[in-house]
Amino acid sequence: MRRRRFIRGIAAFAAWPLVARAQQSARPVIGYLGATNLSATPDRISAFVQRLRDLGWIEDRTVTIEYRWAEGSAKKFAEFAAEFARLKVNVIVTSGVPGVLAAKNATSDIPIVFAVAADPVGTGLVKSLGHPGGNVTGLSNQSGDATPKRLELLREAIPNFHRLAVIANASTPDPMREMHELQAAAAKFAIAIVPLEIRQAEDIQLAITPLKGKVDVLYVASDPLVNSNIALIQKLAAAAQLPTMYNSRDFVVAGGLMSYGPDFTDLFRRAADFVDKILRGANAGEIPVEQPTKFQFVVNLTTAKALGLAIPAPLLSLADELVE
Repeated sequence: MRRRRFIRGIAAFAAWPLVARAQQSARPVIGYLGATNLSATPDRISAFVQRLRDLGWIEDRTVTIEYRWAEGSAKKFAEFAAEFARLKVNVIVTSGVPGVLAAKNATSDIPIVFAVAADPVGTGLVKSLGHPGGNVTGLSNQSGDATPKRLELLREAIPNFHRLAVIANASTPDPMREMHELQAAAAKFAIAIVPLEIRQAEDIQLAITPLKGKVDVLYVASDPLVNSNIALIQKLAAAAQLPTMYNSRDFVVAGGLMSYGPDFTDLFRRAADFVDKILRGANAGEIPVEQPTKFQFVVNLTTAKALGLAIPAPLLSLADELVE
C-alpha cells in the first residue's frame, strides 16, 4: 500500500508545471532520468529518496526532484537529458550506460551520478574507477564472476539442461558483453547457447514465442529496454514453460524463477550519498566510482512449482530470499 502511495505521489508531483515548482524556492534540483518506467523498480527510487532524506535533502522542502522516464528508449534518453541540461539542474541521476551517455552528450558541466552501470571504464563513462575525471561518477554493478555464477546456479537447479536461450539488446554493449561471457562459460559444460538479439520492444515476442520445446532455460541479460518490458518477457516465458534467470530480485518478485546479482536497492541508496557530496560542493570527477558490496540470490518457489521443478534443498539453503 505504501509503495502505491509513493508511486502516485511521484506521478502527481511530476504533473505540476515546472515553472510553478521552480518559483516555490531556490532549492537545488535533481534531474532523475529513469531508465525504465515509474512502476518498474519502485523500491530503488524509494531507497534513493529515503537516503536523501536521511542526509537532510527532503523532497519538496530542501530539494526538488524532477522525474523523467525513458522506458528504455534511446530517443527519450536524449530528449530528457537535453531538457535537464536546458533547465540547468544541479545534478543528473540516472542508471545504465545508455542513460549516462545521453547525459554526457547533453552536458559537460552538470554533474552526473549513475546508480548502476556495468563496466564504466570500458564503456567510456569514466577514465578510471579511482579518478573518474570529467563530470561523471557513480556505482558500478560490474562483477567478473556474476555471469558464470548464474550459469552455475542454473546447473544446480536444473541438472543436465543442454540448451540455453539468451535474450539481449544488441543495440547496447553491456548485454552483448554478458552474452559473450555466458557463451564462454557454457562452452565448458557443452551447453548450447541460443542468442536472441533484440533492438526494440516489438522484437521480444517474436524472439521468445518460438522457443517452447526447443530450449531448456531463458537467460535474460538486463538493460533498460529489457527491464522496461520485464512483465511481457516473463509472461511469454511462462507460456513457453521456460525457467528464467535474471540479475535482480525485482524480476523474481515479478515471476521469474531465479536471480543472482548486486543488491540494486542498496546501489540506489548509495547513489544518494554521491548526490549529497556533489550538492555540498564536491567535484563529481574526483569522487571514486564504487563497486557492489552486497549480492543477492533469490528463488521464486511459486514459479518453480508452476514449472514442475524441484529445486534441490542445498541450493535453496544458499538463497538470500525465497519468494512464495
